[in-house]
Amino acid sequence: MKYETLAVLSGLPEEDPHGAVGLPIYAVAAYGFATLEEGAERFATGKGYVYARQKDPTGKALEERLKGLEEAMEAVVLASGQAATFAALFSLLRPGDEVVAATGLFGQTIGLFQQVLAPMGIRVRYVEPEPDRVREALTERTRAIFVETMANPALMVPDLEGLASLAEEKGIALVVDNTFGAAGALAKPLRWGAHVVVESLTKWASGHGSVLGGAVLVRETGIWQNYPQFLEPDARGQVPWEALGPRCYPERVRTLGLSLMGMALSPFNAYLLFQGLETVALRVGRMSETALRLAQALVDHPKVQALRYPGLPQDPAYPMAQKYLASGGPMLTLDLGSQEAASRFLKAIPLPKAANLGDARTLLVHPWTTTHSRLPEEGRLRAGVTPGLVRVSVGLEDPEDLVAWFREALEGA
Repeated sequence: MKYETLAVLSGLPEEDPHGAVGLPIYAVAAYGFATLEEGAERFATGKGYVYARQKDPTGKALEERLKGLEEAMEAVVLASGQAATFAALFSLLRPGDEVVAATGLFGQTIGLFQQVLAPMGIRVRYVEPEPDRVREALTERTRAIFVETMANPALMVPDLEGLASLAEEKGIALVVDNTFGAAGALAKPLRWGAHVVVESLTKWASGHGSVLGGAVLVRETGIWQNYPQFLEPDARGQVPWEALGPRCYPERVRTLGLSLMGMALSPFNAYLLFQGLETVALRVGRMSETALRLAQALVDHPKVQALRYPGLPQDPAYPMAQKYLASGGPMLTLDLGSQEAASRFLKAIPLPKAANLGDARTLLVHPWTTTHSRLPEEGRLRAGVTPGLVRVSVGLEDPEDLVAWFREALEGA
């Protein structure tokens, strides 16, 4: 089935006692069992439902829909995108391990690496996400390569296929943050060989800036045989790879991220995200068309020192965007030259200023003073963040209204 068909049909319960057309919300904490034996079997096998912190039918339906949309073998939904990133990496890494990560990552991801992973004894090396540069940075301790589908906010698109080939050659997991891939509507890294995808569902999957959520998605692979945690007996005395095969990794994510650390997605949020996915392809398609129109209208504006949009032929990301993205996407950035000019522009434009994206409304933010403000100045510059940079997440407004508002605000800048 095509993406749009999967978006409205996948994950729905096959049977409902009341014939519900749509997804019911299972707003309960625990699930009962009739006998001691039935309870023992559920706890031993993980089949069925026991406690909502581990899984619930509403969240399971969302996982099934995401699996179809991202072409994944397995999916685990969590409370936020940040929870998904942490659970995915925590399931792979041990003290002394290393991660090779792309420069220009989302500021909070860098914060996670520096303030959470580093005290655990895990080192992160930052390099340009080019296969040759990544190869040079790998050591015998490297256990993961981490990149974004599109750098936030630098908007560079890495060579996913080249990185996946390198990761496969070295027996190291390639983990891709596909938040900007819009739940597969814009990009599908698993198709290009990534082993793991993490993403914030708060963005385009939600579509209205009203709910938090995240997901870890995995393709079928034997790479987990290179990790000792999957070859050693677990708390049950089972060797995960022998017992579960390729599903040993997503099961570890579920156990650590949900059962033990409790980063569970509520059934209400799962329900809203399930609904949001039904229209994500339509929204992202319209937003991308509008973003291209806006970029074309502003790229030569005298008040704009630099404009980045992967859908413009002259943009540095254009060749990779043509290969890996369904379109240029809904994101663009304007560099107005100074923080003062950015401040005047943001005051003049009648659109929301907020540190979110993927909303039905166009949202603007100044990364230098918000999303990347906790990084040292050299770190911000290395991430492609300058004092005059404004990040724009294009929404569903009329394109000509947006063009007019941007031009008027630029005159005031």
